[in-house]
Amino acid sequence: MPDRQRPYWLAQALAADSSPAAPAVRGELRADLLVVGGGFTGLWTSILAKQQRPDLDVALIEADVCGAGASGRNGGCVLTWATKLPTLTRLFGAAEAARLVRASEAAIGEIEATVVAHRIACEWRRDGTLYTATSPAQVGASDAVMRALEAAGLSSWHRLPVDEVQRRAGSRTHLEGWYSPCAATVQPGMLVRGLRRVALELGVRLYEHTPLLALEAGSPAVIATPAGRVRADRVVLALNAWTARAFPSFRRSIVIVSSDMVVTAPDPAALAAAGLAGGTSVLDSRTFVHYYRSTADGRVMLGKGGNTFAYGGRIHPVFDRPSPYAADLARRLRAFLPEFAQTPIAASWNGPSDRSVTGLPFFGRLAANVSYGFGYSGNGVGPSRIGGRILASLALGLDDEWSRSPLAHGPRGQFPPEPARYLGALIVRGAIRRQERAEDAHRPVRAWDRALARLAASAGKADHSQ
Repeated sequence: MPDRQRPYWLAQALAADSSPAAPAVRGELRADLLVVGGGFTGLWTSILAKQQRPDLDVALIEADVCGAGASGRNGGCVLTWATKLPTLTRLFGAAEAARLVRASEAAIGEIEATVVAHRIACEWRRDGTLYTATSPAQVGASDAVMRALEAAGLSSWHRLPVDEVQRRAGSRTHLEGWYSPCAATVQPGMLVRGLRRVALELGVRLYEHTPLLALEAGSPAVIATPAGRVRADRVVLALNAWTARAFPSFRRSIVIVSSDMVVTAPDPAALAAAGLAGGTSVLDSRTFVHYYRSTADGRVMLGKGGNTFAYGGRIHPVFDRPSPYAADLARRLRAFLPEFAQTPIAASWNGPSDRSVTGLPFFGRLAANVSYGFGYSGNGVGPSRIGGRILASLALGLDDEWSRSPLAHGPRGQFPPEPARYLGALIVRGAIRRQERAEDAHRPVRAWDRALARLAASAGKADHSQ
């Protein structure tokens, strides 16, 4: 097994991308705005800032290649914040919660418009999403949030008859389901490489293989890299799970946890037999959900979050290797879709997800001219567009609904210090696994396990489907 491998989506995207590699920073450079991080958040920030201020000299540095982080290795499920409405309302009030839900739905269309306008070949399919129950204990789990959405006039969701849920999901394991057309699926590696091209076309100066070594706040700020320095009037940090490693003050703001995925070899016949047509994503109602979908070339991808926890916010080598949980994921995929029982698994991979206390990302300033944003908690493909709008507004010094949003007021809450955080995460994960095994087997759940599992569920569903 290689010590490090490119995750499936990114490897596929790089093989299809004939654009030349970007240079690394050498010597002394100057920029009006420097964005650190070449994933969805950093690229959207660069694109939106440049679109609003075409004269602005924007540079972006990336430690590896654009898309090497979570943006090139997630499940490719483009989701909204609709199911976060209760959490958003509790944190920010009803009016701002409604605005953010609507904005997250609008972001789906904005991403689609960018894909179409710039001819990004990324297997974009706006076929909606299904939230389902796969055990009797999960039945009714979505009722409260659906009632809240309906009461607020925000609901795009419809409860479907069970036979229709099973038909659309391609599986008889589903016992109930809600459908929303406001979702899409995408080949995320191809999308991030497409956004890279858009940024370059707009005039963003791109430097890859350029990790940030140190940041000296000031006017201008100075960013040290292995072979040079960049002086910038404004800086945006878009490092996501890597932020805690670079800036220790954020180590208690997030927990680093893996999201693990497998994808089958192409098997259009099995896909047709299952009836899983189009790009609909399917998510169950577990605390750490199973999510699956088809691909445009006749494969099925399945993933699950909440597996490997990182001690002290470190990005361990396991995150750049095939998933240690590949065999279990393959069994789960074939339990959902027995038509794929004989179809080989083509690849497995995993990656670090930055889980916040609230299950929502947060943004803010480290200094007057240094902004940051991360903590997407497993749902970042769609919301990263909002993250780019917030960070562009902060960087440009705008006074608008994005710079004033309570999302831009920094992290809300901290996890316990180590080793309590790590040990606590393992204890809660164990309780969730025991609860789910009992529910799947129709056995009573121990009260202790149920109580511990609520600690994870209290911040909202951990999608890890990005």
